Amino acid sequence: MKKLLFVYNPLSGKGQINEHLAEIIDIFTKGGYEVTARPTQARNDAYDTVRSRGGDFDLVVCSGGDGTANEMIKGMIDGGHHVPVGTIPAGTMNDFATSLGIPKYMPDAARTIVNGTPEFVDVGAFNDRYFTYVAAFGVFTEVSYATDQQLKNSIGALAYLIGAVKEAAQKSDLSHKYTLTIECNGQKVTDDFIYGMVANSLSVGGIKGLAGKDIRMNDGLFEGLFIKKPATLIELNQILAALIKHEFDSPFIYYFKSSEFHFHAHEDIPWTLDGEYGGNCPDISLCPLHNIMRIMVDKSRCLGLDSIDTE
Repeated sequence: MKKLLFVYNPLSGKGQINEHLAEIIDIFTKGGYEVTARPTQARNDAYDTVRSRGGDFDLVVCSGGDGTANEMIKGMIDGGHHVPVGTIPAGTMNDFATSLGIPKYMPDAARTIVNGTPEFVDVGAFNDRYFTYVAAFGVFTEVSYATDQQLKNSIGALAYLIGAVKEAAQKSDLSHKYTLTIECNGQKVTDDFIYGMVANSLSVGGIKGLAGKDIRMNDGLFEGLFIKKPATLIELNQILAALIKHEFDSPFIYYFKSSEFHFHAHEDIPWTLDGEYGGNCPDISLCPLHNIMRIMVDKSRCLGLDSIDTE
């Protein structure tokens, strides 16, 4: 019988996994797997478990938010494991799962894992660390990891928007900025920014299209979006309007598709990786690790992947 490792965060998304745990394990069992289930006990527990044990199984599955998926994939890479993975979303945003067309209803996600096919997906390298779908800095990312978890659970994506508006109001003098040099595609840009991200996702912060159009999560390219510091509130409103309309040719926005990014910060910049605080890094090399991971998906629902022969 095939073996499946199931690592889940029992607290993620109001602890909804606890309502479906028995049914999910039953779906895995009926799918021909002997299941080993592990509820995480602390931050990085999913990473430690997958890194040390992932190679002993035919399939590794996690359930939680984007942070849990991040830990699973980091554990697979650092452990040198090459078996397919699956994810059952249970967090607030679940951008990674949404981009892969994985159902939000947890038993349906489990059925997708059992009945789906393994498809390659790119993973981001951020110096010596990894991320699944986004590395970012600036005002809106600070909102993401500072927003109270209870508020996230209660009103979801609206919590991020409320937090962003509050923070913009508190910084109405618009003096907060990050001076950064960006190198990619043979170009070199230095400017003052209030926000920047490199993403591999159809959805960021619960907002579809924020990283642009025609995104493929296994094409060896990442999308970079960087917002210049506005000088006035009028310019800030123009930036917000451009983002809402996905008009990335705005004079306040730099937008790139590239297989490699290099950053040099002129001050400490706090980054987030998949929505979790990633530390202050002045010099960064960032690139896709092309087709390094196979994840179980339903091809008919998955809009973010080009079909690739995995045999």
